[in-house]
Amino acid sequence: MIFRRLRRAVALGFALAACAFRFWLIRVRGPLSLEQRALWLQSASRGVLASLGIHTRVEGRIPAQGLVVSNHLSYLDIVILSAAMPCFFVSKVEVKRWPFFGWAARTGGTIFLDRSSRSSANRVAAQITERLTSSMPVLLFPEGTSTDGRELLPFRSRLFLPAVQAQAPVTAAAVRYVLEEGAQERDLCWYGDAPFLPHLWKVLGSSGFSAQIRFGQPQVYVDVRGAAQEAQNAVAAMRATESRVAAQVRAESRAGVLAGFNARG
Repeated sequence: MIFRRLRRAVALGFALAACAFRFWLIRVRGPLSLEQRALWLQSASRGVLASLGIHTRVEGRIPAQGLVVSNHLSYLDIVILSAAMPCFFVSKVEVKRWPFFGWAARTGGTIFLDRSSRSSANRVAAQITERLTSSMPVLLFPEGTSTDGRELLPFRSRLFLPAVQAQAPVTAAAVRYVLEEGAQERDLCWYGDAPFLPHLWKVLGSSGFSAQIRFGQPQVYVDVRGAAQEAQNAVAAMRATESRVAAQVRAESRAGVLAGFNARG
């Protein structure tokens, strides 16, 4: 396991250096548009996932515009979702201080929200409204924080307002972590007061880690409370479906291994 961690740590270092170099290489040609920044973040995220050995599987149609709302399990969700589609994230202002991820978020065109400031909420709402007219979706985590995945926190309705007012489509997305060797999803969730580096060290040592993303059907809503509640219900339903599928896959895998042992016996 130590060798695996060290190998991935080195690969991650090279991936981060490569994406930083690529950004400055693009930057010398002139200022980047917001769309170019989102595309850069997508490329960087794919490199990071490859270095960590994280595979992704996407189900449903990837939204091209509007608002996308997802459950939140850890900082890895940003990398996983960005790798799946170019988009503009809405993140808490604390993300600015995260190692590398903060710089990447700022560079990639992330909108930062100070949850303690009403003026920040108004400014972010205006930015979301503007970005909703672009050729890429805006993505936010309406739970407001990451969890251990066992249950969804209530979706905050305030940031649904720009999409409701603009009559822009809202697409629910559900993220699930699938680990090998019988490990539970919550083992790799980053939540509460858990420190960053020990969690990253755990990710580097995981024997098998894949992420499943399921997109729902885009919906247009007429009120923010209804939008938040229906989106939360959609994410919960998709998470339940993914859980049943993951359990079935694990059962089939165990059955295959037992069959192999019996055949050799």
